Amino acid sequence: MPRSSAAALLAVSTLALVTLARAAVPTPPPPDLDAGSYILIDYRSGDVIAQKNADQRMEPASLTKLITAYVVFAALKDGRLKLDDPVTISEDAWRTGGSRTFVKVGTQVPVIDLLKGMIVQSGNDATVALGERVGGTRAGFATLMNEYAQRLGMKSSHFVDVDGLPDPQHYTTARDLATVSAALIRDFPQYYYIFGMKDFTWNHIKQPNRNGLLLTDHSVDGLKTGHTDSAGFCLIASADRNGTRLVSVVLKAPTWHSREADTEALLNYGYNFFETQKVATARAAVLKPRVYESASGYAAVGTPADLYVTVPRGKAAAITTNAALTQTKLVAPLPAGSVVGQLTVTDGTGQVVGREPLVTLEAVPAGGLLTRTMDGIRLWFK
Repeated sequence: MPRSSAAALLAVSTLALVTLARAAVPTPPPPDLDAGSYILIDYRSGDVIAQKNADQRMEPASLTKLITAYVVFAALKDGRLKLDDPVTISEDAWRTGGSRTFVKVGTQVPVIDLLKGMIVQSGNDATVALGERVGGTRAGFATLMNEYAQRLGMKSSHFVDVDGLPDPQHYTTARDLATVSAALIRDFPQYYYIFGMKDFTWNHIKQPNRNGLLLTDHSVDGLKTGHTDSAGFCLIASADRNGTRLVSVVLKAPTWHSREADTEALLNYGYNFFETQKVATARAAVLKPRVYESASGYAAVGTPADLYVTVPRGKAAAITTNAALTQTKLVAPLPAGSVVGQLTVTDGTGQVVGREPLVTLEAVPAGGLLTRTMDGIRLWFK
């Protein structure tokens, strides 16, 4: 065989082996961690990469302040509150135990500084002050917390206080905490920077963020720590590496160090062995089915939102999609956003890994009398 042909054959064989190696990345089981409960999700797809006791009721400690923050951010969005609004510190807020921002009773503190005190310093006094301002009372704010939790789909949570001090009726799960964490990032990106602040100073007292990963892992930019004797050491972290964001929830770790080590192990596992693929673009036409009795005759349908799926690394090429209508005959008029089908995503083994409804991208008005009559006859014989 000529030397050039042999070299070409060797190059092709080598390329085939490299391709095979990339496609056959083995996926080990999730790391064995000391935490009592954990979950790791991809932010864009919402898919669970790893979990342990993710639906077991747990004490959230100061992780409670994530749903507190969500309620306050919602009040800011609705115009019921402004960042520079002064909040008078009540004696009840000032006397709150646990972590403190050291706000003084009777003084007025802007909302933005109370938010930083609550999130960065985990200040219970700042948290109670915000709860009283938005909810009127602690109990009133707790009602709002539970209402928003239900709206977000936190099905296994119940809150009775704003700051997370222990109470038998105050509980949540790792899965629910991942839900509210993703919602904070999605719904209020303008405030997300607060979760990544490394320290905050109030009343001449500088306190560091208790999330040590903000200093040791530059991909981590949030979210919150928590600790009580009964809840153990807890940490929710969000990281962005090369455009892929993962959210990790670790509950009831035995030590401050282990909550960070467990979180880092989960993040590394997710990034090393999984990848996220975009399989549908929001409002891009997927099908253009016949719509009887319509002026246009046909209608573009697609997904209302981007659709991502997370699969073991090297398996993205095997993903397939199937777009199907749920009705055999579409008849006008149809409002924009009408659900008329479903896009199903399967992996290489045929397992369903994602679903998204197919909706009409624009309103489909009825046609004229002649069109409706002719199509009515056609439908009669179908």
